Amino acid sequence: MPENAPTGRVRRTATTALAAVAALALALTGCGTQTLSPASVRADAGGDGEGRLGAVDCAEAKCIALTFDAGPGEDTPRLLDILKEEKVPATFFLLGRNHVLARPVTVRRIADEGHEVANHTWSHRILTDLDRAGIREELSRTQDAIVEITGSEPTLMRPPQGRTNGDVTDISRELGLSQILWSATAKDYSTTDSGLIEKRIVDDASADGIILLHDIYDGTVPAVPGIIKRLKERGYTFVTVPQLFAPAVPKPGEVYRP
Repeated sequence: MPENAPTGRVRRTATTALAAVAALALALTGCGTQTLSPASVRADAGGDGEGRLGAVDCAEAKCIALTFDAGPGEDTPRLLDILKEEKVPATFFLLGRNHVLARPVTVRRIADEGHEVANHTWSHRILTDLDRAGIREELSRTQDAIVEITGSEPTLMRPPQGRTNGDVTDISRELGLSQILWSATAKDYSTTDSGLIEKRIVDDASADGIILLHDIYDGTVPAVPGIIKRLKERGYTFVTVPQLFAPAVPKPGEVYRP
């Protein structure tokens, strides 16, 4: 499907049921799966980590990471305009089928404008329902598609529903992918009320937090300017997920949640 095809609203409606299942409140990891926080891995790295601090050290600053799942979508270019205007970096966990393949120009723009491009599987299958071959296919097909467009291989993934287990961890490690969960979500799949989306995120924001939004729903992108404004007023600095961990580098296979 071409980049400029007028199918965004149709796709958005068609994926509503999928996303309603995918974004059930907070992440639910597989039984016995250990999660690590950004603060703990920064502390373990000390001054010897290989991650880029950039313009801010999140051990000192009040950092927060803005992340978007399941795109790119019709509204993603407008979102990128907002982020550029506000000088806010973000992390995009992209879906392969019907998204990365349908909107390669947008994927390339995300990368070119300094945002982190990450993996959200090929078709949003729940990875814990699949065998190892199925898990590998869901992740590797999206890896390959993103590399073909951007020239760079993602190092982060977000499992649908936040569900992971030993097999998902093993395959993620094999593919060089760290598993990134979240601390705040607006349940934006369930409402078009941008004011409510903004309120939910601002209320749940915390230092070292990872915000989960979806750039495929009507109410989400219009909520972003207010979210940015209010969190900046509260002293937050926006960073990408890798910057949140610096000078540490998230390790492939590990599961991270604030």
